[in-house]
Amino acid sequence: MKIAIAQLNPTVGNLIDNAQSILDAARSAAERGASLLLTPELSLCGYPPRDLLLDPSFIAAMETQLHRLARDIPTGLTVLVGTVTPHPDATAEGGKPLFNSIARLRDGKIREYYHKRLLPTYDVFDEHRYFEPHGESNFFTLPELFSDNGHAYKIGVTICEDLWNDEEFWGKRHYPCNPIADLAQAGVDLIVNLSASPYSLGKQKLRESMLRHVATRYNTSVLYINQVGGNDDLIFDGSSIAFNLDGELTFRANHCETDFQVLDFKSGRFNSAKVVPQADCAEAEIWSALVLGLRDYVRKCGFSKVVLGLSGGIDSSLVAALATEALGSENVLGVLMSSPYTSKASVEDALKLAENLGLETHHLGIQTVMDSFEDTLSELFVQTEPDVTEENLQSRIRGTLLMAISNKFGHLLLSTGNKSEMAVGYCTLYGDMDGGLAAISDVPKTRVYSLCRWLNRREPGREAIPENVLIKPPSAELKPGQADSDSLPPYDELDDILHRLIHEHQSAEQIAAAGHDRATVDRVVRLVSRAEFKRRQAPPGLKITDRAFGTGWRMPVASRRKTPQAEKEAVMG
Repeated sequence: MKIAIAQLNPTVGNLIDNAQSILDAARSAAERGASLLLTPELSLCGYPPRDLLLDPSFIAAMETQLHRLARDIPTGLTVLVGTVTPHPDATAEGGKPLFNSIARLRDGKIREYYHKRLLPTYDVFDEHRYFEPHGESNFFTLPELFSDNGHAYKIGVTICEDLWNDEEFWGKRHYPCNPIADLAQAGVDLIVNLSASPYSLGKQKLRESMLRHVATRYNTSVLYINQVGGNDDLIFDGSSIAFNLDGELTFRANHCETDFQVLDFKSGRFNSAKVVPQADCAEAEIWSALVLGLRDYVRKCGFSKVVLGLSGGIDSSLVAALATEALGSENVLGVLMSSPYTSKASVEDALKLAENLGLETHHLGIQTVMDSFEDTLSELFVQTEPDVTEENLQSRIRGTLLMAISNKFGHLLLSTGNKSEMAVGYCTLYGDMDGGLAAISDVPKTRVYSLCRWLNRREPGREAIPENVLIKPPSAELKPGQADSDSLPPYDELDDILHRLIHEHQSAEQIAAAGHDRATVDRVVRLVSRAEFKRRQAPPGLKITDRAFGTGWRMPVASRRKTPQAEKEAVMG
């Protein structure tokens, strides 16, 4: 039989357009002789719908749209659609009011629903807030379809997390049941998994390792289809895959792009199909994810153009390059805002970058605005010495100017802070943190440099990022001779400490034992904690790692937690 996969890019909440995308895929599947079409998890409403699910009218509209879709799909084609269904016994049983479901559509009707069994509540996931876990295995047969030995295909249906709980692969069981084992025991010929699995660096390798293990352990072919596209801070990379029961990879779909393919399945195996190569390096993988996330955030929020400040530094250079690739140079406006402390070289670097990328620029001097602020505050500040307050005023003036441009022309403002700065609070509220999207807030400073170097190597003979931007010491240029190293450890040292602290959850003692100066480690830990109130007020940032500041980061703002060493000293004191 022929199985079609539609790797779709839904817009959350846009039921009409999402249904049309499914219908278009169904018509293409029928034209190519497919018997079954698979779409991603919650393909009708988009993932994650979050608190839209608390609105009964939204649930009702989804059901209406699903019935219309069932009516319109071509006769003879079975389509699996991700949707939401009411939990009829929720009140009596005290459970959640909804199921995360798959609807099987065929010949004008909704034939059956299958419900998600395992509900993730870690990182960016909060499915127990909305959904009730289902207790039974999901599978169906297609009696009208036969292999060449007369056997009716039995297809097991799983939804995203249902696939991620094989105790042999992980070394432990995270949930009380294993849906894959149950389906294998039921004797299914094929397990399909309809997913909305967010991107993070290196995740595809983990997925493929896990699916290969599942296929070989349970002697069952597996077909995994994933959502693609950016929804708020989350990026979905697609990269749908198929494995035969002996662990052979027979199909891999596009990375960070929509895709539609028809696969041949016969006698329990897929014939070899398109296998899209994986990115050849981490930078290429991250770049495509960031471009997708930025493009979709702008498009799905109803914007067409963006504006950003060009400082001549590495971070704004990378964001400008990302925006140019995502939206086209004609839709990116760069604004230079020089102060008395802005070096001539920084202005030249910003203009060179704009020339390389083909960007329109405007140059706004902020000296007179700085003078006006200082004059207005002079009476109140008369008995104080200039300090970081006056430095931050420059950043806030720039933020105000950029927001004015955004407001006047309807451009989305991109903020340009990186993860290292966001982690330790080396950024200014209502200044350089202003914006509608923090494009690289999950990209550490050292990775910013490697991405820019990779970008310049990507097209030999075409320099995107000026060489001087790559070699000069980073500086906010808010006072004479300022450098980032005046306030922070060297970025290679800082980023390693932050990785150990944020991603590996190491203690200060463990980080110091790895070779870092203990006083530096304690200072970084304090800075990360103190900066939480800033991060809480930051714009959404695109998630590319397994631990990003955003949806999955749930730290308290009003917290006085001390390090174990500080607590010990307090007790001894």
